[in-house]
Amino acid sequence: MEKIKKIIILELLICIIIFLNTNSQKGIPEKLSSYNFFLGDLKNLQPNQRIIPYELNSSLFTDYASKLRFIKLPEGKTIPYNSTEVLNFPEGTILIKNFYYPFDERKPEMGRRIIETRLLIHQSTGWKAYPYIWNEEQTDAILEITGETIPVSYVNLNGKKVNINYEVPNINQCKGCHEVAGKMSPIGPSARQLNKETIIDGYHQNQLTKWKELGILQIGKDELKNAPQLVDYLDESKSLSERTNAYLDINCAHCHNEKGPAKNSGLFLNWNNLNVSSYGHLKSPVAAGRGSGNLKYDIVPGKPLESILFYRMNSTDPGIMMPEMGRTMVHKEGVELIRRWIRGL
Repeated sequence: MEKIKKIIILELLICIIIFLNTNSQKGIPEKLSSYNFFLGDLKNLQPNQRIIPYELNSSLFTDYASKLRFIKLPEGKTIPYNSTEVLNFPEGTILIKNFYYPFDERKPEMGRRIIETRLLIHQSTGWKAYPYIWNEEQTDAILEITGETIPVSYVNLNGKKVNINYEVPNINQCKGCHEVAGKMSPIGPSARQLNKETIIDGYHQNQLTKWKELGILQIGKDELKNAPQLVDYLDESKSLSERTNAYLDINCAHCHNEKGPAKNSGLFLNWNNLNVSSYGHLKSPVAAGRGSGNLKYDIVPGKPLESILFYRMNSTDPGIMMPEMGRTMVHKEGVELIRRWIRGL
């Protein structure tokens, strides 16, 4: 009887949360097309005027999904520069992230299937997340605050067919990763991530330099010259330490930092943490349990199989795996990177 009461209470709480979230979406368009972010056929994701494409040096792993990112700034507003945190985008900013899979990674010309578009909108009350799920016809995407599981199939670069049950997060799960000091915040667009040369208007240009030229980023010459820069963790021409620093910063440090949801763990994996103890070296976990795999330390230099960090990254068990959300499969390349890095410590 007690168990039944708990189940009923839990179901009521879920209904209340959904009701409150539904009512908080008043005024938010039901269809992605209503925003007029893109020109012509929506699935081409061709940006309209004042929609700015951007790329990151290192991307958060999401079950091997590819991503296209855009920013819509409110007219007449600019972005203050800072060298350490995510840029402080003005109220009214919309960050637009599209998740897709090519039908065949070896043949991009065959097209792609867009799964979802996540919007982060900077409202007067703070940042709010809105997931839009694309229809099978790829003509539009519909707001779905409760999330969804979507079967996806594609052929990878090795010619192997991959089947995924792709998880679109619900609106509350978004807060699990996008929370800084108790408030929602973007994760990716920081100076260290945006300090990247990419093709803009047909030319190779640095994004920070271009944003300064456009007058949308408040950054001085010395700040531009000294801006931090992460590497691409998949770039094997870079050192193991640089690649690992970038990987852990984008995939783990949004929680594992002194202001994040995992601050009580004492494990801080942000790029500028130089304290090897809080970075995990021979550090005991705050809470031992099944998630630790009966291992003693977060990182044991030279011994990846004895390191909790490696153990949790290499799992898909919901009670063990890290990150806890955003993936349903092991990131093989990421796990191998961390294995090699720990082995070489």
